Amino acid sequence: MKMQIEIYNMTVLNDKLNISLEAVCDSFSSLLWDIEYYKCGEFEVYIAASPRNIEIFQTGRIVGRDDDKEHFGLIESVELETDAEDGDYLIVKGRFLICLLERRIIYPTLNFTSQTSYGEIVQKAVESNALTSGNRLIPSLKLGKIQGACWSQTTKLQVSYDNLMEWVYTICEKIGGTANIRLSKIDNEQYEMIFELSQGTDRSILQEVNPHIIFSDRYNNLLSFTYFTDTSVKKNYAYVLGKGEGEKRKRTTYFEGAEPSSLDRYEVYVDAKDISDEEQVDNETRPLSDAEYSELLKEKGKQNLVTTKTKSESQIAVQSTQFQYGVDYFVGDFVTVEHNRFGIRQNKIQLVGMIESFDRNGRNLTPTFKEV
Repeated sequence: MKMQIEIYNMTVLNDKLNISLEAVCDSFSSLLWDIEYYKCGEFEVYIAASPRNIEIFQTGRIVGRDDDKEHFGLIESVELETDAEDGDYLIVKGRFLICLLERRIIYPTLNFTSQTSYGEIVQKAVESNALTSGNRLIPSLKLGKIQGACWSQTTKLQVSYDNLMEWVYTICEKIGGTANIRLSKIDNEQYEMIFELSQGTDRSILQEVNPHIIFSDRYNNLLSFTYFTDTSVKKNYAYVLGKGEGEKRKRTTYFEGAEPSSLDRYEVYVDAKDISDEEQVDNETRPLSDAEYSELLKEKGKQNLVTTKTKSESQIAVQSTQFQYGVDYFVGDFVTVEHNRFGIRQNKIQLVGMIESFDRNGRNLTPTFKEV
């Protein structure tokens, strides 16, 4: 059965968002469906132009697939191309629904001076900046489930004025989780948007709980392979300076594990003047102790560390009888990748992106792997 595109209409009425299925389409020329783990994914539809398609594919509408109930795209641009020889086409582009959070900044300041789980912190940030009543409300957006041990880790932090979506993905990349907004059906015609946090599954050869997923030229399921590593972006020791002026500025340092030294030390300066040394408690302002403030500065430093950039991009066999994408493994999972001929073996590497492309030649899968 051929995959179909679903187009949903959104209308806002009295702080409520009506989301209803507008049309179903299976006659597109091509589709790119790019799911990303640590950033907002995107899509592109290339379809013959007609008055009906121009009416259907409008900016602000939602695009889904009948075989994917986790990812939904928001149409952000529509381009019409006319050509006497090749015909008339629409190029429809957009990003997945979590891009709605990009329309908000974090304001006022969120302050967590006691140990709080990352899951609770992120949900609080979304609730405070997108779910409260008034002009900042994103209608029909609800908080959903939190899955994955990474979201149970605790920290102390303070954040203000950051772009909400970008900040959420910064947290995701630091702890190894991801965030997503999907549609959930309320009744036969109405839907709501659910914000969820999750974590990938380890399917590499370094564990024995789940079946191993191995992509290798030996198994003929690795069609092409590109390996890339770059240390120029690495930062592993942070000098964090907060409130104050000159030598009186409050400051700390942050690194992970043993303190790096010599040629293994990559320093970065972090300006943390935006971190307040006060907090609001029961409508009263309370000064933070030096220890409390230092913890907030360290968390700011942690968010500015950068590991060596190592990734590989490949093309894998779509019709492989060994592993089926979306059934046996998903974006965010840890797998094993090897290129036997060149002696490269990545025992545990994360699948951080997958581009599915559909055209007249069939379906292709282009994954991106990253060591984390």
